[in-house]
Amino acid sequence: MEGTAAPAGVHEAEQVLGTLYRKYHRPEFIHPDPLEFLHRYPSLKDREIVGMIASCFALGRVDCILRTVEHILDTLGPPREALVSLSERDIRTLFKGFQYRFFGNEHLAAFLGALKGCILDYGSIGCCFSSFVQQGEGTLLPALGRFIEYLSSMAGGRQGMLLCSPEKGSACKRHMLFLRWMVRSDDIDPGGWTAFSPAALVVPVDTHMLAAGRRLGFTRRSQADLKTALEITGALRMICPEDPVKYDFSMTRPGIRREN
Repeated sequence: MEGTAAPAGVHEAEQVLGTLYRKYHRPEFIHPDPLEFLHRYPSLKDREIVGMIASCFALGRVDCILRTVEHILDTLGPPREALVSLSERDIRTLFKGFQYRFFGNEHLAAFLGALKGCILDYGSIGCCFSSFVQQGEGTLLPALGRFIEYLSSMAGGRQGMLLCSPEKGSACKRHMLFLRWMVRSDDIDPGGWTAFSPAALVVPVDTHMLAAGRRLGFTRRSQADLKTALEITGALRMICPEDPVKYDFSMTRPGIRREN
């Protein structure tokens, strides 16, 4: 796909996407990707916690992301059991000296404490998210906004940039990744949230997806923001209305794997 002109229409784009999908949409291409951590946890209640951690720390170089998430999960132990049993003070002690980019010990402790509160309130992260979904909204964006507002409140606003809201125009790439992982179910995305349709997902937009979307003629925008995410999702929905995010993984592999 590199160095080629954008396809003239939907049919041409579909052909390019089909080629990428057949080449890359296979488990052997998951690494390096924080998604790989979710495949280690057969329990949905553990996997959704791991998904929140892995997605919210998905900033920066992928090798650094993987090391950081590995450290958090190794230190925690069994995710659900650990969160339910540990206090926020325990977490601060456990992760004393933790630092990744602009996230420190206090941010991590507030974030994990919010996930614990979510689990104690609703029984699971999935049940919590479900409580914010309303019929007729078209996508999961409004529910995501309410979910993030709830978690931010639980964290007392001390989680820093680990949580971001679509209401501010952010593409919320990390949270869109999390929703893709939990809602879709195939050899790549482990799924588990069967109450939601993949048709309601919005594509996670980062520099790789933005570049791919521009090459395919899905957007002319230069910013990886929410408007761009909705434009690219709309174009993908013309090709696969029941699962517009189907091609996300394969579209971004060339750029990600070239970096490593």
